[in-house]
Order: sequence, then structure tokens, then C-alpha cells
Amino acid sequence: ERDLLVVPSSVGDTSVTQWPPFLLASKIPMALDIAKSVKKRDEELLRRIKQDPYTYYAVIECYETLLDILYSLIAETSDMKVVDRIRESLEESIHNLSLVRDFRLDELHLLSDKFNKLLSLLLEIEQEGNDTAKMTQIANLLQDTMEIITQDIMKNGQGILKDENRESQLFANINLESIKDEAWREKCVRLRLLLTTKESAIYVPINLEARRRMTFFANSLFMKMPRAPQVSSMMSFSVLTPYFKEEVLFSAEDLHKKNEDGISILFYLQKIYPDEWKNFFERIKPKDEESRKSMMDEISRWASYRGQTARTGKVTNSTERVKLDPKDEFLKARMEDISLWASYRGQTLTRTVRGMMYYRRALEIQCIQDKNAKLDHQRTNSSYQDGESVADMDLAIADIKFTYVVSCQVYGMQKVSKDAKEKARYLNILNLMMMYPSLRIAYIDEVEAPNKDGMTEKTYYSVLVKGVGDKYDEEIYRIKLPGKPTNIGEGKPENQNHAIIFTRGEALQVIDMNQDNYLEEAFKMRNVLEEFESTKYGKSKPTILGLREHIFTGSVSSLAWFMSNQETSFVTIGQRVLANPLKVRFHYGHPDIFDRLFHITRGGISKASKTINLSEDIFSGFNSTMRGGNITHHEYMQVGKGRDVGMNQISSFEAKVANGNGEQTLSRDIYRLGRRFDFYRMLSFYFTTVGFYFSSMVTVLTVYVFLYGRLYLVLSGLEKSILLDPRIQENIEPLQNVLASQSVFQLGLLLVLPMVMEVGLEKGFRTALGEFIIMQLQLASVFFTFQLGTKTHYYGRTILHGGAKYIPTGRGFVVYHAKFAENYRMYSRSHFVKGLELLILLVVYLAYGRSYRTSSSLYLFVTFSIWFMVASWLFAPFIFNPSCFEWQKTVDDWTDWRKWMGNRGGIGMSGEQSWEAWWRSEQAHLRKTSVRALILEILMSLRFLIYQYGIVYHLKIARHSTSILVYGLSWLVMLTVLVVLKMVSIGRQKFGTDLQLMFRILKGILFLGFVTVMAVLFAIGGLTITDVLACTLGFLPTGWCILLIGQACAPMIERTMLWDSIQELGRAYDNIMGLILFLPIGFLSWFPFVSEFQTRLLFNQAFSRGLQISRILAGQKDIGEFE
Repeated sequence: ERDLLVVPSSVGDTSVTQWPPFLLASKIPMALDIAKSVKKRDEELLRRIKQDPYTYYAVIECYETLLDILYSLIAETSDMKVVDRIRESLEESIHNLSLVRDFRLDELHLLSDKFNKLLSLLLEIEQEGNDTAKMTQIANLLQDTMEIITQDIMKNGQGILKDENRESQLFANINLESIKDEAWREKCVRLRLLLTTKESAIYVPINLEARRRMTFFANSLFMKMPRAPQVSSMMSFSVLTPYFKEEVLFSAEDLHKKNEDGISILFYLQKIYPDEWKNFFERIKPKDEESRKSMMDEISRWASYRGQTARTGKVTNSTERVKLDPKDEFLKARMEDISLWASYRGQTLTRTVRGMMYYRRALEIQCIQDKNAKLDHQRTNSSYQDGESVADMDLAIADIKFTYVVSCQVYGMQKVSKDAKEKARYLNILNLMMMYPSLRIAYIDEVEAPNKDGMTEKTYYSVLVKGVGDKYDEEIYRIKLPGKPTNIGEGKPENQNHAIIFTRGEALQVIDMNQDNYLEEAFKMRNVLEEFESTKYGKSKPTILGLREHIFTGSVSSLAWFMSNQETSFVTIGQRVLANPLKVRFHYGHPDIFDRLFHITRGGISKASKTINLSEDIFSGFNSTMRGGNITHHEYMQVGKGRDVGMNQISSFEAKVANGNGEQTLSRDIYRLGRRFDFYRMLSFYFTTVGFYFSSMVTVLTVYVFLYGRLYLVLSGLEKSILLDPRIQENIEPLQNVLASQSVFQLGLLLVLPMVMEVGLEKGFRTALGEFIIMQLQLASVFFTFQLGTKTHYYGRTILHGGAKYIPTGRGFVVYHAKFAENYRMYSRSHFVKGLELLILLVVYLAYGRSYRTSSSLYLFVTFSIWFMVASWLFAPFIFNPSCFEWQKTVDDWTDWRKWMGNRGGIGMSGEQSWEAWWRSEQAHLRKTSVRALILEILMSLRFLIYQYGIVYHLKIARHSTSILVYGLSWLVMLTVLVVLKMVSIGRQKFGTDLQLMFRILKGILFLGFVTVMAVLFAIGGLTITDVLACTLGFLPTGWCILLIGQACAPMIERTMLWDSIQELGRAYDNIMGLILFLPIGFLSWFPFVSEFQTRLLFNQAFSRGLQISRILAGQKDIGEFE
């Protein structure tokens, strides 16, 4: 594939354009078939060959290159005369249009086979050195070739080989000096490809990622971009990457460690990237089969030995000890290669550093090109290959123009840490400095030293280090700080701000830890930096250059594909429109390039105030705009970006962004920009920042207002009187038509319009329409509706209570089954509670309005989108959870759920271990909020009393009474139920496990009392089953109201007896909600086809690529399986 894609470095050797071989692949075999089928006229042969221009180019190039190679091999004048006679005879026949008559063209395939063998031998000699046997074979092949040409192909060529003055055999002497020429060898490789490639090479390379990169690079060259200066004249720039404790490099133990499903990282990557693994394995494996098998066995033994000793610190069983022979160093080197291969496909610091260091490599190559151009060298005979030496001056220029600083916040602590994982991260970072000598590491160093009073105090320094030799780091700068930066600011922006002083140059690119770069894109950096000096933007020159991104994590699962499409549309068509014409693009934490001098003199590249600057990146864009800067966007260069790929990771990310937007809404920056923008720019600014989240919140609140309004209408009887009015019934048909037309937009289809437009622009609108349909079939609407709930909940809570915190999202791999309890903890308050509330509203509205509602379609149009939203909020986490509907997983999830619900909280218990600890943590925001927010929280909780008030008057036992006594009796029943529950709770605590008999007697008495009361009510009071169900719908929201008010008043009642009752009431409600959610999952898990359908739904991208996702989900059978 590489040879097929190489553009020949030598130009001017043929009379036609030399296209890359993949365009000419299969053209020569096709031309031979055409020549075989043409029997009469040269005109027909020429017409058919010229029908495809590439076939014509291939034939001419093949003929002229063959002549060139033959002439270079001939050492004797007599042999050269033979070739001259054949060439002259051929060209004469072509000129006279008698080629078909003078030559037997159907025998050309024999000649092709001979030339193929000749070229193979020539290339083998070049690799192995001069070989007498090989030279003899070449001479024999040349002789056979001449005989085939003169005797089998030429009709009148018998006399060409006869020469009375010949003293030696034909082609006895061969000149092999040309073989040493690299350009000549490239000709042979290219010619062999033309002769032997019989399949179309349109889909070369087969690897989708390689094809995508090449396509984008080729397309970007046709975009408008500034002319690049020489490297010595370009703007100097730095790249800054903040790093905390993320993964640096996958160790051997990490790669082979199985998760609970029996899947290791290495096994997963082998199945997701099978072609890349095959290519990598070809590079590292020994050539002979026996050595290969031995190497793989030893690697597995070495990895298991390393993994065992890393976990235990020693090998306890002598029979299990693996005795490592001298091959260990070789195996260790192979494992390091495998670790690097895997790390380059994960979201690791190693991948990011490798990508950013391509800038230096690109500048080195461009330095050489500039030097050659200056010396008027029109061409070079050798390509640039990895490992070739570069002039010291070129290296020095590249280092002057480019600096890369990774701000490893806790590098100093990792250096002295006793924890094996932290120590390994330090060593891996150190190895990166050894691998890339120009890499610099900045960190915050904490030093304890005595002060003037003799007391020990901590002093903090910003430190910059570089790698020295093979195993050490050397300190370059140490700058004392007034205190610990992260104590007064957010961690990530403070990590950037302390390290910015170590960057150099006029521009600064900020790169996140989960990004990547490509060598071909690095070549365009000179062009991008020239945008800072561009005059096309008027008086205000750019201060931030925005670049597009490629999301490299969207290739396997449906969720990753959804997020990839959403993010791609934002970083392309979205930011393009924001920059021009709206002029409201800011900095979003993406690979933007800052005017370094402009920003370090105006507050830095990120704001770091605690809480308010949770989304620190966008504030640098606000700051730049307010101080007269200009932010632009450019799409001819792109940088790779990793995104969250699991449902919980995506939700955590969306929650973090929503929290950040909530804090932005309260910030002074938003206020100042809103005041200073003109009306149209202000609206653009509003709807593209906090307005999107505010509008989402208003949309959800509108649903609540709508349903509570309908609830009032249906329970009060107003809707019945309105719909039964004859004047209304006449106009019901137009109302249905209006509702039907607007119900389409309730699905939020307009939100995917930018996504469809961008795919249409880049891949064609037919592809865009197909992808849109596939996304809907894969339940993309369910996913995005669910994320609407995430945005609304966290944005609204931040606005009401403040106190937003950074939420770590994790950057793991996609195939991970989240337990039911984990999903419940994460989505209980943000989605499940709200979904069940809307469900009760819809059920009550349906139940009490059915008797008089004449049109079912009217109800459907009114409530369909709300039913859809309820279903999405309740069940999306389980639909998009791999293996959720496997029976064994379901059983394990239920067991884990019951265990979690039953665990009591206490000191040292986390929310993952105990329901009680989690329940308390869920109320943390209420303990730190203002009194005004608490009062508002209590007032909003009172809405749940509407159910009870409305439903009790519709009970048959109430006998249509409208007296306030009915409502009072309902509260008496409610209090009785709460008292009974409290008695059961006290009995469980008092009697415990020692007096189980007494506890059972108590429960028996209460049960008998309940049965007696119900029997009396059924017999005398006229109570019905419908009334019981209605009371359940009415009393459940009332109990939830009491619970919410109790949580809001926690500081006042936490030390009283009421708090235990509130806690037990909360446990009861969580048990009920968990049971309601779990029942459909358990039922569907009975049917195996449901799990198979879910797998196809989640991993359609993998199936379409032919990946063995079922094997991944089934788990890895053999950890040592490398192929």
C-alpha cells in the first residue's frame, strides 16, 4: 500500500505525467487484455487504450521505463544494438499504424511475466549484495526475454539476434552499478507494481483512518491559506499541555489485566484494529515460524511474571516462578513496542506527546527543503526516511522555532511517591523526555524548610526540567511562588498559568491531554501562523486562531458515533458560523492558537477563580474579545481529539459543561459582553453560549407547566366542560391538524440539522441522509433527549444553588457494563425522579380524561413527545449499557443493588458502597446554599400536593362530596401510613436479629389491622380497587413532597428523631423507584434475542467494519492470544 501511494521522487524521466501508482494499478493487465482482443486495426487499439487516460499514461510510462532499465543493465555495445533494433522496429510499426499486423500482441503476457521475474531478481540483489548465481539468472532472463520478443511476438524478428561479429554470448556481461542508485531502485519497484497489480487500487489504503487523513490533507491543499515563509523567518511558537494524573503509558500489566467481563485492553485493541495489529506484528515478529512461536510464548510468560510481581511484590510459589533467560531484554523491548502501539490508540499522554512532537519533525524536514531550494537544487534522489541524520543547523532552527511544555502538576510528588502506580507514571514521563530530548516538563514543587522562627513551612516553586542522558532529569528553572496555586483556583487553569512563563515565541497552542496530531498537518503550521499577520481582517488582527478537530473515538460504538458527529458539527460548521459572520466565537478548550504576547499581558490564557471559572477555557475568549481581540476559525488544518465513549462518561462530561454554563450565567463577563455588544451580536452571543442551556431548561419547564395545567383542567372538570361544548367540537379537526404539524418539531429534529449539513458538505447529501436515518434507527433521538435532561438538571441546580464542581469523566474504552446500582446513583435525581413525575402526570391525565375525550388522536398529538421524553429519561441508560439484557448480568446487578441498598452508612463508607452515604452526598448542595434557594426549593416541592388534593375528590368512596373534610381525612390516612412505617422501622431497630419472633409478631399485628380496615372499607364504605390505585397515585407524590421538605430543612431537624424517619422514607422511595426501573429489564432479559438486538444496536459501526464485537463482549478466552 505504501508503494502504491508514493509519488515518484524523480521527475522528467518519461514523456508523460507520472501519477501515483494506485491510480495506474491494473491498467497494464487491462491494456494487455485489450491488445489481445484487437486483431485488425491499430486505430481501434489506440482508441480503446485512450478511452481511459490513466491506461494510456501507464502504457507509455511502462514502455519508456522498461527501455531505461534495459539500457542501464547493458554493458556490451552489441547487446545495446539488439535492443535498438527492437525499439526501432516497434516505433516504425506504431508510426505506420501496422503494429497489429507486425506483432502477435496476444503473446505480450509472456513478456510481462518475464519482466516481472527480472525486476524481482534485481531488487533482491540490491538487498543482498552482488551474487554470481543471481547475475547468471538475470542474464538468462534477459536472453529469454529477447527470444520471446523476436520469435514469439515479432512476426519478422528472427534476424535481429544474429550477429556474425559477436564474440560472446548475448547479455553475458551485465552492468549492475545502477542498482546502488536509490532513484533507480524506486523505478524498479514502481514498474513491478504497474505490471503485477491486477485489482483496482481505488480503495488503497484499506485502513479507514489512513484514507481519511490522506483525503483531508489533499482536500485542504485546495483551501485558501497564507503562503508559508521559510522556517528561519516563520513565527516561533510553543505548545502547552496540562496534565494531572491521567494515563501516560499502558504497562504490560495494564494491557493484560482483565476486567469483570474477561476483556483485556490488548485483546480489545486487537479486535478493534485488526489490520493495524497485523501490520504491527509483521514489523516486530521474527521471520521464521519457530522463532516467532518461541517469542510469543516468552512474551506471555514474561508479561505474566511481571504482572504477578507487580501485584504481590514477590513470587510466593516456587513452582510458579518464571526463570527469565538472557532473552528477557529482547522480550522487554518487544513488550515496550506493544505498550507503545496500544498507548498510541488510547487517550494517553504518550499519544499526545508523539503527536505534538511531529511539529519539530515537520520543521526539520522543511528546514532541509528550504536549504535545498536556496541552493537551487531542483530535485533530490532520496526520500526522507525515519532515522536519517539532519544537519545540526536545521535541528537548532527547529528547536528555536518550536517549544513543547507539558505541565505535569504533581510530577514532583510522583517522583518521590511510594505508590507503584504513581511511580510508574513518573518513570513513563521521564522516558518521554528521553525519547524526545526537546520536550520540557513543568511542575509545582513542594518543599518543606525551616523559616526564621525555626518552624517548618511549605514553600512552592514552579520548576522546569528536561531529560539528560538515559535516566535523569535536569532542572532548568526554579521560580518561587507566593503559595500553592491550586488552593485559590481551579486545578487545570492554575496548572496552565504557572507553566506559561516557560513557553517561548510569539504564538501559543493549548492542547488537551486527550488530543493527537499528525505529521502531514504539522507541515501546515507555518501557514496557520501567518494568519496573525494577515490584513484581510481589517484593523483588528487575530488574537486567537481556531482550528478544526477530528474526533478519533467515534469508530466503534453508536454512542461514540453520536458524540463524534455532534462534536464534529460543532468544531466545523458551528464554529465557522460563530467566527464569521456572527463574530461570537470564543475559546472552547480546543486546539486554538493564541497570540502569546497579547494574552500574557492581558490576564493569561485561562481564568482560574474557584467555582465561577469551572469552564475556564471560554473565559479566555471572553477576555480576548473584551480587550479588543479578534477570534477567527480555520479549517485547512485539524488536530485529533478523543471524546468520551461510554454513556456514563458522556453524561459526566455534559454535566460538567452544564455546571460551567450555569456559573458563566452568573459571571460578570457575560454581563459586560452583553452590555457592550450591539443588539444582533448580543443575540448571537446569548444563543450560542448560556442561552442554549437556558432555553433547554425553559423547554423542560414548559413541559411541567403544560402538564400541571392539564392536570388542573382535568381534575377540576374544566377540560370536560370545554371539550363537550358544541362550539368547541366543531373546531376540533383544525386543532388536530395544527398539533400534528408542530409535533414533528417537538422531537428536536432541528437540533441535528447542523450535523446533517456538515456531513452533506463533506461526504455528499445522499450520505448525510443515509447517516441521519441510521442514527434514528440506532435511537439517536433517545440519546439526545436523555442528554437534554442532563443539561437541564445540572444547569438549573447550578443557577439555583451554585457550588459547581469539576466532574472527572475518565477516558477508558467503550466496552464496559455499568451495574444497575451505578446507573441509579448517577441518574436517580437528574432523570429517574423527573421521568417518574412526568409519568404519573401523564397517567393521571389519561385516566381522568378518558371518559369524555372523543378523539384519541388529539391526546396522542398533545402528549406523544412527552411520552417519548419520559421513556428516554427512564430507560436510555439501560438501552445504551452493553450486556444490560443478559440474564446473568441482570441477576448480578440485582444482587449488587440489594446489597447496596441494605448497607448502612458510617465513617469511611463511600457512596459506591452504601445507599445511606450516597443519599447524604446527594443533599450536599442543600447544606451550602442560601436561605432564598431553600425557600424556593420548598415552594417548588409543594406542587406534589396537587395530586392528592385533586384525586381524593374523584374517589367513589368520597361520593362526589366537595367538603374540605374529604381532604382532611386523606391527610389522616397519609399520616397513619407514615406512622405504621415508622413503627416497622423502630421495631427493626429495637428487636434486631435477637428478637426476630417479636418483630414478626409486630408485623403480623399490623398486617391483620390493615386487612381488617380494608375489608370494612370495601364492605361498608364503598371502596373499590380503582380507588386503591388512585390513592396510590395521590399519596406517593405527597410522601415525596414531605421527603423533599425534610431534606431542605435538614440543618434544623438533623439532630431530632424526625431525621431517621426522613431517611427511612427516602430509602423506601428509592426501593420503589429501583423496582419500577428493574422490572422491565428483568422481563426483557428472559429473551436472548433482546440482548443480541441491543448488541447490534450499540455496535452497528463495528459490525459494518466486520469487527468481531461479539467476541469482545463474550470475553477473552486466552490472554496470550496475539493473533
